[in-house]
Amino acid sequence: MTPEAYLERVRALLPALRQRAPDTEHLRRLPDETFKEFQESGLFRALQPKRYGGYELDPGTFYQAVMDIGTVCGSSAWVLSVVGVHNWQLALFPAHAQEEVWGDDSSLLIASALAPTGAVERVDGGFRLHGRWSFSSGCDFCQWAVLGGVIPSAQEGEPGDRRCFLLPRRDYLIDDNWHVMGLSGSGSKDLVVTDAFVPEYRTFSYREAFELRSPGLALHEAPLYCLPFGCVFAYGIAAPAIGVALGALACFREQAKTRFWARDGSRVAEDPFVQFRLADAAAAVETARDRLLGDFADMMRLASAGLEIPLTQRAGCRWHAAHATALSAHAVDRLFEASGGRAIFLNNPIQRAWRDVHAMRAHSGNNPDKMAAIFSRAELGLPPTDLAF
Repeated sequence: MTPEAYLERVRALLPALRQRAPDTEHLRRLPDETFKEFQESGLFRALQPKRYGGYELDPGTFYQAVMDIGTVCGSSAWVLSVVGVHNWQLALFPAHAQEEVWGDDSSLLIASALAPTGAVERVDGGFRLHGRWSFSSGCDFCQWAVLGGVIPSAQEGEPGDRRCFLLPRRDYLIDDNWHVMGLSGSGSKDLVVTDAFVPEYRTFSYREAFELRSPGLALHEAPLYCLPFGCVFAYGIAAPAIGVALGALACFREQAKTRFWARDGSRVAEDPFVQFRLADAAAAVETARDRLLGDFADMMRLASAGLEIPLTQRAGCRWHAAHATALSAHAVDRLFEASGGRAIFLNNPIQRAWRDVHAMRAHSGNNPDKMAAIFSRAELGLPPTDLAF
C-alpha cells in the first residue's frame, strides 16, 4: 500500500461521507455503511504492523487522510483517527497481547477510554479493574478496549504507576449516554467494568513508552514504532480538528462567492471585513496543517536513521498538536461569525463544523495551556513532570 493509493481510497469516500454527515449526527455513532467502507478500504490498517496485515504508513499520510475526511464529517474523522491510532499502540504491547487480539482476525479494532477514572487493584498475575470510563469513541464497532488506570505505589508518597489495560468486549458494558452538542456521531459512550481480571501482559506502561522501551519494539522493526507515544496520540485528536477547519474554510469560500448583504444588496465577497476573516482563518488552519506534516516528517527522518528524537522536539510536537486545535477553533469561529444568520440553520455545514471543533477543543489532551507548560519546561531545561510526549 503506497501513500498515494491509500489517500485515493480515502478521497473516493468523501462524497458519500459528506452526504451522510447529518445522519451520522442523528445516529450518535458512525452509520454501518461508513464503518463498512472504512473496513473494506483498509483505512484502519494505516499504522498497523505488516505482520498483522497492516500497511505501516508514515503517520503524516494517515493524518492527511484524517484531515481529508474531517473536511466533510468531523465525527467520521475522529473515529478513524482515534481507533486507527490504537492499531499503532497495540504494536507496542507485549507480543502475547498482540497475538491474542489479532492472531485469528487482524481486522479486530480497539476502543479506548484513557482517563484513569476506574479503580485498579494488583493481584496475582495481573490486575483487577472495576468502575466507569468515559468518552470511548467508536466503541460500538470495537471488540477490545484500552482503559487508563493508576496502580497505587507500594511506598507512601511515591507516585502511582500509570498504565493502560487491554480488555476484551466480554469484560465491559457500553452505556449509551452519548447525548452531546458536538462530535455527536462519534459514539463516545461510557464503558462500565464490574470486575475484570487483566493479566500483566495485557498492560501498557506510560513510562516505558516515554523512554521508548515498550516491549513491542522487539517485534516490529519499522521506524514508525520508534516514534514517541505522546506525539502520535496527540495528533490523533488534533488532525480531525484541522480537517474540520479546512472544511469550514472551503464551505465559507464557496458561500461567500454567491451571498449578498440583505441590508444593502452588496456582494459579501467585496466586503473587506469578510476578506480579512477569510485570510485570518486560512492562515491559522494552514499553519496548523503544515506543522503537523512537518513534525512527522522530521521525526520519521530521525527514526529512519536510527537517531534519537530529542525531548525538546517531542515537547514541541506535543505543544503544536494542542495549539493546532486552538488555531482550528479560532479559524472556525472567525468564519462562523462572518457567515450571517443562515449559518445557524442545521442544513448549513458551517454550524456543524463550529460545534464539532469546539467539542474537539474540549478534550483534555487538546488543552493548550497545559501543553504549553510541557513545551516551556523542556525549552527552559526543567525536568518533565508529565510523560505525555
